[in-house]
Amino acid sequence: MRKFSLLLLALVGIMLFTACSNDETYADQKKKERSAINSYIANQKIKVITEDEFFAQDSTTDVSKNEFVLFESSGVYMQIVRKGCGEIIKDKENVSVLCRFTERNLLTDSIQLSNDVLAYSSLVDKMNVKRSLGTFTASFVTSSSVMYSVYGSASVPSGWLVPLAYIKLGRPATADEKIAKVRIIVPHSQGQQYAMQSVYPCLYDITYERGR
Repeated sequence: MRKFSLLLLALVGIMLFTACSNDETYADQKKKERSAINSYIANQKIKVITEDEFFAQDSTTDVSKNEFVLFESSGVYMQIVRKGCGEIIKDKENVSVLCRFTERNLLTDSIQLSNDVLAYSSLVDKMNVKRSLGTFTASFVTSSSVMYSVYGSASVPSGWLVPLAYIKLGRPATADEKIAKVRIIVPHSQGQQYAMQSVYPCLYDITYERGR
């Protein structure tokens, strides 16, 4: 019952935010989104690096310098906190991926949704992922997805798939091995359906682990 109540509360908050955004033009909403992203980058003293710089340093970001790489084509900013154990998903491979996440709305500067809390300790968002010719597609397994429970869609935000080309996916076999963890700033065009409809950016902290 508590889990249902928390989901309902999150959904109500998102719907209220959506309703408040309906009177603005799309151009106005995009300006507010860009301003929110720029403010977050400035306030957090993030060092934005280019894709060329990212690839030159072996597809890594220096966390000690708070580096995020900007992918120009999608507008997604990514920081790889941990590369993870295991292997990068191979071409033509279908895998199960387990994710714990926290979603922060950057317009309201508030945590909007999370399964990385005690109340959801038994729930890990599971998605089925396929890589084909360098492109990733994915869908949530609805029976175990907090994202689906709140947003009502099995579609995985495109921004969640960006890190998969650069992180390793595995299951820790020793105490020294860690699963992959990233931070991503996701514009509305790459986000979940409420973000797309109401034009707001989200910050995600996400871990990725290979499912069984």
